[in-house]
Amino acid sequence: MILICYDGSEDARAAIEHAGELLRGRPATVLTVWPPFAHILASTPTGLGPMAGLANMEEIDEASHGQAQRHAREGTELARKSGLKATSRTCSQETTTADAILTEAEAVGAEAIVLGSRGLTGLKSLLLGSVSHAVIQHADRTVIVVPSPQVASARVHRHGAKQHA
Repeated sequence: MILICYDGSEDARAAIEHAGELLRGRPATVLTVWPPFAHILASTPTGLGPMAGLANMEEIDEASHGQAQRHAREGTELARKSGLKATSRTCSQETTTADAILTEAEAVGAEAIVLGSRGLTGLKSLLLGSVSHAVIQHADRTVIVVPSPQVASARVHRHGAKQHA
């Protein structure tokens, strides 16, 4: 069983396609993690302050969960088209996205985790954090990180230019 992380981004699509090339015919679970609204508010500078009373958190969470289910189904279809025997799964993010991924990998008995990487570097990486980096650091199973198509292309050009110089 392979756990594939999917959030609807181009990077996640690339990860699914790559997983299909490498692991064709294998069973896979496509996971979309969604943050509960209270978690989003708690991680903002103002915390649960004035926004908490203005929003119906249950409705927002229901909408977020629905969007996650749509993403997971979309990712599952992509995985099937890429040659994987895929099913979909969603989970809420109670602490970090990386922790949610690792918990779900254990729950489904995944031998490996596949996820895309946006290729953020420098200050952006430090400020935004890196889900792929955190998963690698804390995983007890194989992790395959697929670079974003833009990053991969830039690296091919850069490495190709060095080899021909």
